[in-house]
Amino acid sequence: MQRANYHRPMADSTPDLVVIHEHPEWQKPLFAALDRRGVRYEPFSVTAAAFSNTDVPRAPLYFNQASPSAYVRGNTRAVPLALAFMRTLEQQGARVLNGSDVFALELSKSVQATMLRQLGIDTPLSITFNDPRALRDYEHRISWPALLKPDQGGSGARIQVADSLAHVAALFDNNPGIWEPDNLFLLQERLPHDAERGIVRLEFLGGQLLYAMRVVTHGRFNLCPSPVCNPDDGEGICEIPAPEATVPPEFYPFPEVPAEAVETALRIVRAAKLDVGGIEYLETPDGRRVFYDINANSNLRPSIAEAFGFDPFERVVDYLTAQL
Repeated sequence: MQRANYHRPMADSTPDLVVIHEHPEWQKPLFAALDRRGVRYEPFSVTAAAFSNTDVPRAPLYFNQASPSAYVRGNTRAVPLALAFMRTLEQQGARVLNGSDVFALELSKSVQATMLRQLGIDTPLSITFNDPRALRDYEHRISWPALLKPDQGGSGARIQVADSLAHVAALFDNNPGIWEPDNLFLLQERLPHDAERGIVRLEFLGGQLLYAMRVVTHGRFNLCPSPVCNPDDGEGICEIPAPEATVPPEFYPFPEVPAEAVETALRIVRAAKLDVGGIEYLETPDGRRVFYDINANSNLRPSIAEAFGFDPFERVVDYLTAQL
């Protein structure tokens, strides 16, 4: 589904900042904060776009807000264009926050899993495959039930629980379209955690912790923090279907997040070279703290930041203007 830009390009002058995006509803709070602060910016929507090898960067600074989940909104072609556009900009010397290397990392949960393993951080066993039959070589290492995740995920899209290799094969046989968008999946260890305490997401900005929150999932995998998808009350506007008979996820401020968890997440942020991003972990009943997701497209949640005494989008604009 093609969406119009929320903010029109500047007609009479060049901007200081260009925001690369695909989901204008997610960008409205950021654009509003930029408008309030008088920042000269333009949006660049990658849902239907073009660029040439003779174009020169329009701004000294670009901010990537494209999302891997674009394909669930009918914008499958947005992701490869965003990646090619950022690589072109970087070749030309433009600075891109959360640029092509960061975006490529976010597009591959298998690479994320390997990075976490190489950093010596506790992370689930993950097996990447393009044919369920190939999983037989790893059958002795799989514990059931396990999670099926598309390598290019985003917002919990197409994550399912499987209870056997036969179940995995049936899921793909019965729905060949499940392979979209990149024909690659992970079978990942499913770890228990206290459902009442949920999982933890830490948001970082410029190498500093912005805030931490707990997310009580109620069995859902779509944990997008944006109020557009998961509002504080009522139903959100989201293209990712939720399981039947579940309530929406709940988000709570987590000021008492352990310092050790923050330091581990900071190691991930530095290794991934995230300018803005979210890191997720869960705690198992036997005391493990297991990190499993790196999010470069970070949809900030105003109600959580308000509990800490600030507007998260004003903080992002502070960071962007400092970079300028």
